[in-house]
Amino acid sequence: MVLRERWPKLRGQLWFWVLVAIAAGIVFGLVSPTEAEKAKWLADAFIQLITTITGPVIFVTVVIGIASIGNLTRAGGLALRALGYFFGMTVVALGLGLLVGNLVAPGSGFDGNVSDAAREQAKEAIGEAGNDSGLTSFIQDDLLPDSPFGPFVENEILRVLILAILVAAAISGLAAPVRERVLAGFQTASQIIFGVIRLIMWAAPIGAFGGMAYTVAKFGSGALADLGMLALTFWGTCAFFVFVVLGVVARVAGFSVLRVIRLIRDELLIIVGTSSSETVLPRLLAKLEAAGASRQTVGVTIPTGYSFNLDGTCIYLTLGALFIVQASGQDMALGEQVAMAGLMVLTSKGAAGITGAGLVTLTASLQAFGGEFFSAESIAVGIALVVGIDRIMSEGRALTNAIGNSVATLALAKWNGELDERRLQEVLRRPELVDEAVERATRGEGAEDEREGRFERDKEIVIAH
Repeated sequence: MVLRERWPKLRGQLWFWVLVAIAAGIVFGLVSPTEAEKAKWLADAFIQLITTITGPVIFVTVVIGIASIGNLTRAGGLALRALGYFFGMTVVALGLGLLVGNLVAPGSGFDGNVSDAAREQAKEAIGEAGNDSGLTSFIQDDLLPDSPFGPFVENEILRVLILAILVAAAISGLAAPVRERVLAGFQTASQIIFGVIRLIMWAAPIGAFGGMAYTVAKFGSGALADLGMLALTFWGTCAFFVFVVLGVVARVAGFSVLRVIRLIRDELLIIVGTSSSETVLPRLLAKLEAAGASRQTVGVTIPTGYSFNLDGTCIYLTLGALFIVQASGQDMALGEQVAMAGLMVLTSKGAAGITGAGLVTLTASLQAFGGEFFSAESIAVGIALVVGIDRIMSEGRALTNAIGNSVATLALAKWNGELDERRLQEVLRRPELVDEAVERATRGEGAEDEREGRFERDKEIVIAH
């Protein structure tokens, strides 16, 4: 009876259909694993569609956000404060991973048996990590654009961000009438791009179904029930980070992390289904702006955070490294652990731009640290141990990264005086208002009102892109 009453509302909610798809994927994976493994292409196809539009979304959002400020010094200050926050949270996340790794010792007593398939996958990760030559490689290969269109074709977020900043700086130097006309063109392009996203996102349940069916079929029911001490420890640490560490940050900034999670529940469910946080980046940009953060804050913080504020990945790096040391029967001194974490502050940056980000970044970090604990042979065996449950932990990384960047955006907006607090509190109480606003934005409704500064708070929350 209750379901019948709520059905008219539920059937129009994306999160509901994603949840149904996840449940169906689990059942399909358990009942028919052979066929379910073949469903992976559904998740891959959805991710491919989203990544096609991610670059243009970031580009137009950052250009509009920075160019509309008109003051490049102010934009630079915003970016520096964001990077300072990201550095602090990186240190906290890495330190938390070390602390929990020492207290729980998930690798102690591990039998060390490694399957041939795991060894092969570990070799692939080591090969990819071997292509990373440190800071110089990061600047040249991951940061600086090599052509006007290359960053969009390869979906390289950092390069798109740098290109957008350069274009925004050029637009800011134009005469005011010309600048306004150029920005109006970008506004129109933004409406079109978000309209495309609105259409693509309704394929999210299909992608979630395929991803979950593949995961359960590939790793069996044990992937859901018997995750192993490392996976359980990692998920518990991520939960502590989200609800305690980010909870404190949110409380200091004047909002609740639980309500932020409720606000982005659609996106979190999509992450669970696809095991990728990149799939929800465009919608996070729209939702956080609709929730009251200024366009310039959202445009700078979210794209930058996807490479510099990877809280879940940082926890994974130190916890995974300690697991490998413990599984090999070695004992790493505290000073050596701190030195390793210090190195990971650098190696964790730009991880989102690497295929198989978490595992490859862990491998690269161990290779860079080297020494008696991480010889070529011990790295090969250790990565082979971790790779079996990496898919399970990748969802924890992606969820923590997405929540961390959402909290960071709202908190930085508050501290920079770029947050409409009344608007935020209203949408946190009634998240459906943001969904309505994003839908209106993708249809181009309400644009003129926002450009003229007429926001009717007592009627309806409307965002214009």
